[in-house]
Amino acid sequence: MAKFELKFIDCVHDEQYIKAERQKTSYGTIHSENEIEVDIISIEICFEGLYSTVWLDKSTAIKFAKTLRTEINKITESEVKNG
Repeated sequence: MAKFELKFIDCVHDEQYIKAERQKTSYGTIHSENEIEVDIISIEICFEGLYSTVWLDKSTAIKFAKTLRTEINKITESEVKNG
């Protein structure tokens, strides 16, 4: 799978942005020395020098994308109704 980085830069301030990228991460359990490596989608938001990151597994990222598209469609439908 290709590595990607998608960064939306604020139109006024270059230091404010939302970035999405694929990452590999590993985790283990308390009772096990074995680590599991997984692919995740990382969404980083930088606003006024503060950073917040959300990590999503593939299925959650797909559900999030569908929900986002649904909300965008609601806005589009509203715009059409209002002319």
